[in-house]
Amino acid sequence: MKGFRLFLSLLLLFMFAVVSAVFADEIKIGAGAAPTENVLKPVKGPFEKASGIKMTIISSGPKIAWQDLEKGTVDAAAAGLTFEDWVSLMKKEGTEVKDPAAYNQVVIGKDRISVLVHKDNPVKTLSKEQLKGIFTGKINNWKEVGGKDLAVIVVWGKLIPGTNSLFIKRMLDGEAQLKDVLEATTAEDVKNNVVSNPEAIGIGPSAIIDTSVGSPQTPEVSRPIILLTKGNPSANIQKLIDFIKGEGQKHIK
Repeated sequence: MKGFRLFLSLLLLFMFAVVSAVFADEIKIGAGAAPTENVLKPVKGPFEKASGIKMTIISSGPKIAWQDLEKGTVDAAAAGLTFEDWVSLMKKEGTEVKDPAAYNQVVIGKDRISVLVHKDNPVKTLSKEQLKGIFTGKINNWKEVGGKDLAVIVVWGKLIPGTNSLFIKRMLDGEAQLKDVLEATTAEDVKNNVVSNPEAIGIGPSAIIDTSVGSPQTPEVSRPIILLTKGNPSANIQKLIDFIKGEGQKHIK
């Protein structure tokens, strides 16, 4: 028994050494929903294999990602926002950026915000006026837009403020969303709540759309995805940027 335990301990030490050797370096990236789903998750495996650098994605939303970058607990932050809109969001959230010039930004992708409904929802098209009515509470039954006689449930993600703010700006003309929502966290959580509720509707990056949900045709709302560093990117972050702009393109939706 003692011999087996010794063997197991040595095996675990060997495996740890192998993993440590494979991932001699690590980068941590705080991110919102758009970069996480559209860019970082798709390139994570291929990048790690090609570079030997472990990439840890912290899906914390753009506010916390920027705060973590400022504190130095992540190597980069990413969001589906222009730099100017991101700075404005931070101010709105009570964290004003004192020196925007201290940060370096790189566009690493583009995202389209999609509307998610239950896969059995018969509604295939929603206009801007209909979306505004639904998300502000003026339309509260699916039959008003050609669907079933079901009360509308709006699912709203707390950790996707970049997605939310752009959707409010473009689709709701700046009018606040209704307060009586089914609260979710990440974009993936929004999708899971839509999957579970036939009456539900939510929004998220287009990369999360799959056969488990429906996505009616709507006016396009798109935004750049940027990667932010304090000062110039580190050597390992630059390797990630180069990979995303090169070989990584074949892995990005």
